[in-house]
Amino acid sequence: MGVGNKRTLTKTRRKTRDLDQIKADLLSPKHLSQHKDTKSKEDLPGLGRWYCVECAKWYDSEVNLVMHRKGKPHKRRVKQLRAEPYTQKEAEAAIGLGTNNEDPSRTGKATENEVEMAI
Repeated sequence: MGVGNKRTLTKTRRKTRDLDQIKADLLSPKHLSQHKDTKSKEDLPGLGRWYCVECAKWYDSEVNLVMHRKGKPHKRRVKQLRAEPYTQKEAEAAIGLGTNNEDPSRTGKATENEVEMAI
């Protein structure tokens, strides 16, 4: 008996909340309370009292939480959260897809190839 696939276990074991989920937590207390309600208090470190919203991590004591907030990983995460996320429009523009695919000379004019329909 052994572990079947160590690579998959490692990938899923350290899964944290995504930046867009954390931004939603910061903007809406309702969203944050829904996330906290999904966890059982008895299973969390420190009975779920000390939680870092920016990093989405639970801590055993207030001292550990304060030390975490002074550290580099927390400050790095806060900096990531300050940056605006890319939109779908920006992503499409980066690869050359645009929403305005019309020829600028054609806007507002009928061309010779177009035939007006009579009623």
